[in-house]
Amino acid sequence: MSLSDTERIKQKIDIIDLIGEYLQLKSAGTYHKGLCPFHNEKTPSFTVNKEKQFFHCFGCSKNGDIFNFIQEIEGMDFPEALRFLAQKAGVTLEQRAQSQVNQNQKNRLKDINQKTAFFYHNVLTQLEVSKDAREYLNNRGVSAETIKEWNIGFVPDQWELLTKYLLKKGHGIDDLVVSGLTIKKEGATNGQGYYDRFRGRIMFPIQNAFGDVVGFTGRVLVEHEKSGGKYVNTPQTPVYDKSNVLFGLDKAKKAIKQVGHAVIVEGQMDVIACHQVGMTHVVASSGTALTEAQLHLLSRYTKEIRMAFDTDAAGMTAAKRGADIALTLGFQVKIIQIPKDCGKDPDECIKKDITVWQQSVDTAQDVMKWYFEKAFLGKDISDPREKQKISDILLQEIIKIPFEVEKDHWIKHLSARLMTDVDVLKKDIIRIVKEKTFKTPKQHQEPEEVKQPVKKDHITLLLEKIANQLVSLLVLEPSIIKDIWATLPHDALSTLDEVKEVYEYIKSRYSIGELNDMFADVSDTSLLSEVNVFLLRGKRNFSELTAPQKKLEAIKLSDLLSKRYIDNKRKKLQTEMERAKAEGNEQKEAQLFEEFIKLTT
Repeated sequence: MSLSDTERIKQKIDIIDLIGEYLQLKSAGTYHKGLCPFHNEKTPSFTVNKEKQFFHCFGCSKNGDIFNFIQEIEGMDFPEALRFLAQKAGVTLEQRAQSQVNQNQKNRLKDINQKTAFFYHNVLTQLEVSKDAREYLNNRGVSAETIKEWNIGFVPDQWELLTKYLLKKGHGIDDLVVSGLTIKKEGATNGQGYYDRFRGRIMFPIQNAFGDVVGFTGRVLVEHEKSGGKYVNTPQTPVYDKSNVLFGLDKAKKAIKQVGHAVIVEGQMDVIACHQVGMTHVVASSGTALTEAQLHLLSRYTKEIRMAFDTDAAGMTAAKRGADIALTLGFQVKIIQIPKDCGKDPDECIKKDITVWQQSVDTAQDVMKWYFEKAFLGKDISDPREKQKISDILLQEIIKIPFEVEKDHWIKHLSARLMTDVDVLKKDIIRIVKEKTFKTPKQHQEPEEVKQPVKKDHITLLLEKIANQLVSLLVLEPSIIKDIWATLPHDALSTLDEVKEVYEYIKSRYSIGELNDMFADVSDTSLLSEVNVFLLRGKRNFSELTAPQKKLEAIKLSDLLSKRYIDNKRKKLQTEMERAKAEGNEQKEAQLFEEFIKLTT
């Protein structure tokens, strides 16, 4: 990579504009200031110097140029950040730099996905074999302009069409398998025995927040016994994790910032239908409940979401789960309710009457009001048992709100509706918290001294999420541990409450050389229950991966967990050093500094 590449990119990209896509900056003389995106703070300590193209946070000490910023906030390594910023700046990298970018597997996979999207789109728009697919989209009200904008495609029902095309383009078969586009048959060798995952389907490219194609959803055109499910998705890959991607965010993020809220729908066609009629601040969770990672993505652009999920039981359950997570993260959450007989989803509603859909979005109901309506519906509050049921349901939701004033408002509102004293409700909150904390039946005697549950910070939650994925993969495929044992972040896995019991068991069995039937002798019912949970999670997330893919995924998760864990320890040590310095405790400060240096070297 030559120096001129980075300099040319810096000349093209204004650091204020780039960072301004992630947080609000205000001019302060020769600097711009804002709330740091890397740690929680109430007073802005994040400073950007436009002239020097440099940022620095006086709170957490993060600093650097545009490359450091993108690497840190997006979790990219340098080749990924170089590629992303070069594309953003319209800079063609010199040969040596381009070679470095191409060596990065993630970049190769994104390139494969991009070529695949181009291939599918051309098949749909240019070939006679796609006539029925074009007719289907036309009947669904999808215009030619929309097909082009969303790069919608089609693939005929042929076994090796895409794989052969990509091989001719110079991509290796191993990368095609890792991308999830090609499947390897059992015992396949020498390039024989590989076939396309997607066949006979209308294809919707899935793009990340930057517009990189990271995966696909394929909707079967003609259903038959061997066609598989109606929808088939790219499995988890090094560039695609469905829990980290929101469909349409790359096209919606500017509108979300302008409008002040995001509309979240369930499926891709709902998003496309909304954008086609000019409502461009809409994204989809792609058929799953909202995840914490998706909400953290959205929090860069807004803290208000309006949710429209299908009115069936599965849709309502997904809406409830997503709303609960959003509440705990401090989002203002509203529920969009489409009137009966106006369609079960936004796509249907728009086709029947676009005005009804727009009004439904504009009049979306606060999620707590929605909970109240559902809880009180058909209940007789003159019956004390009914009142208790209502109270238990709603207090479970109210305690998720992280803001005390807002929480107090809803407690008082519930008090008025139930004609029950606020103090009585607060006693019930203590009972509910105890039950959640100790998981004991109501009739059991409670401990005399009860500690309030400790609210986990964002870093701990992130570490637990990564560790959960890693341990579920190890439970699914125990033999992988021998390949990553030397680099596993043992301290992190042994101290995180969510995984430590199962991990310690895996470690103990591996230490005595028992990898086969590792869990056959588990007699502890509590441990066995946890193992089964991790096994189910592993099957759900990784069962479609080949053995080499599982190994690569384990290495990636182990490296990521180690990096995040060490970064977190550094931050804690830095805070302790500052405290020791303020207290004048030089001995403790020196001791902490030695620990900090060990982590840094």
